[in-house]
Amino acid sequence: MEKFKFYKYSGHGNDFVIVDNWNSCVPENDLAKITKYLCRPKFGVGADGTVFINAGPEEVDFQVRFFNSDGSEADMCGNASRCVAHLANHLSIAPSEMTFSTKVGHVEASVKDHMVSVMMPKVGRPEGTALVDVDGYNQTYYRINTGVYHAVAFVQDLDAVNVVKYGRAVRRHPSFSPEGTNVDFVKVVSEDTLAVRTYERGVEDETLACGTGVIASALVAAVQNLVKGDKILCKTKGGEDLTVRFVGAPLNPEKVFLEGVVRHTFSGQVEADMFSR
Repeated sequence: MEKFKFYKYSGHGNDFVIVDNWNSCVPENDLAKITKYLCRPKFGVGADGTVFINAGPEEVDFQVRFFNSDGSEADMCGNASRCVAHLANHLSIAPSEMTFSTKVGHVEASVKDHMVSVMMPKVGRPEGTALVDVDGYNQTYYRINTGVYHAVAFVQDLDAVNVVKYGRAVRRHPSFSPEGTNVDFVKVVSEDTLAVRTYERGVEDETLACGTGVIASALVAAVQNLVKGDKILCKTKGGEDLTVRFVGAPLNPEKVFLEGVVRHTFSGQVEADMFSR
């Protein structure tokens, strides 16, 4: 493996290593393996996942591949989409108003300084509920696919929830087989504000923010009449707010937008030594 440049980005503490792979500096067969090396704390760069920018079909500015830190490929990632849009504009790969392709469809993005808004591909309708008991912790989880699968539970005391313990159990529960699911624990703060904590499949841990997770939480909360209006503020564990906005009925919205700040924290060059152990 030859050396290549990377860009480290954070979307509300949901962090990614992004590689401009337009010229295939990382071969297709090595994307998963390289991801696991890059995302390792202490031995690599450390991140929740990696994103590879590739040349795409003519109707889009570029193509994106998302990988979780365990090397599994994700169909979609909301915060990574916002981060990659900012980098693509910074590198002059795409204008400030852009379109890129993912495994679940095209994403339209708008970049204004550090604020990035993305219009998600078509999200799924809520798919019913599952009642799951883990060591006496009994919750109803609402199932929805916002590019990846999510199970959403509403709680009164969000700080008291053991997100890793319960999230890990629900993530692999038979109710969500065979794919498994991301798990979101949500507190209704006000009629237009939620607080959200997420256990992410593929990272296998709680992350400080999850774009598809806050979208899932906002849409389910709106369908259940727990919030009002078409613009929902979502507070994340990373300490910053993400905004979810939708057009049309929340049960089957015509358009869904995710907006928030992204930060390019640092860049560097990966040397071949990283892959020698």
